[in-house]
Amino acid sequence: MSIFKRGNVYWYHFLFNGEHIQESTKQGNPRTARQIEAAHRTALAKGEVGIREHKPAPLFLDFAKRFIAHVEARHENKPQTVAFYAAKLNRLLEYPLIAGARLDRIDEGIIEGYVVARRASVGPATVNRELATLRRMLRLAHEWKEINRVPKVRLLNGERIRDFVLSRSLEEVYLAACAQPLADIALLVLEAGLRIGEALSLPWTDVVLDPLPGSRFGYLRVRDGKSKNARRILPLTDKANEMLRNRHQIASGELVFANREGRRYLVTSINHLHQKARALVGLGKDFVIHSLRHTMLTRLGESGVDAFTIMKIAGHSSITVSQRYVHPSPEAVERAFERLQLSGVSVEIEAKRLLPATVSATLTGTAAVSH
Repeated sequence: MSIFKRGNVYWYHFLFNGEHIQESTKQGNPRTARQIEAAHRTALAKGEVGIREHKPAPLFLDFAKRFIAHVEARHENKPQTVAFYAAKLNRLLEYPLIAGARLDRIDEGIIEGYVVARRASVGPATVNRELATLRRMLRLAHEWKEINRVPKVRLLNGERIRDFVLSRSLEEVYLAACAQPLADIALLVLEAGLRIGEALSLPWTDVVLDPLPGSRFGYLRVRDGKSKNARRILPLTDKANEMLRNRHQIASGELVFANREGRRYLVTSINHLHQKARALVGLGKDFVIHSLRHTMLTRLGESGVDAFTIMKIAGHSSITVSQRYVHPSPEAVERAFERLQLSGVSVEIEAKRLLPATVSATLTGTAAVSH
């Protein structure tokens, strides 16, 4: 008997007359699963059922068209996401052993061959983005029951993480070198921690410049993003508020940052302006447009903001991403222990206050003797 668990249900597989039989029992109980497997074996042996014909898995080349159609339908408002997957998919299709293979024939060996071939010309980060696309495709094929198994897709180590942080002094120099609309976009990202795509998609209807009753700041609302956690409300600092007020006086379209036609700026256009400003200031290529958001979140962590709050502000998908910005100093660790000790003393004082007077006096006297 050979059963294995996939997700919450058991599957079985065995050979019968040289044919591989693999079926889901749709059961979460191993004993029941073995009984179902035994019944299938018996039925085959008696000739009561024939070996079920499984349709061949589609070719990668054909499934790629379905995958792109899926991405376009799910991300119709995110042209950059669609373009990203299309570009990575085109790279995968250039490798004959993948493009011409049926999905169920793409195994760890073929994937490793692709990695070796690509690493001859590009870095780990590029290969990893392509591998992530392949993994998503194969998982989707499994979800649609085109294949029974998803091979393990192992990403490469050594991917460089851009962790450039803009200093306060260089911030002023950089912003002065920025042409519009980059100057205002960069300021907003540095003050609110927005993703560049979130800033470019921000409509005026989601900006409230005057504080609500009981609040100190105005705010902006992010309605969509990379995950459900991207939906959030962010207070506006004085700098961000002033910039938005000035911009609102000359605004003519629905978007905060709209081009002459009233449309959304392309990320590539803003990145081009950033590269020009970066060259004027004399900063290296590690200073990418995303570094502005990274700078803001790093400043939050350095100021003592906890990881959960950073996760809420940044719209991260998990606390793991936010934790990289939190680096408690030795002084912060000592203050934590001081608060722990003070909380213990407070509890002890409160407990004595609630005790009868005679017992409280006895405890106090005992404590005095022990000292």
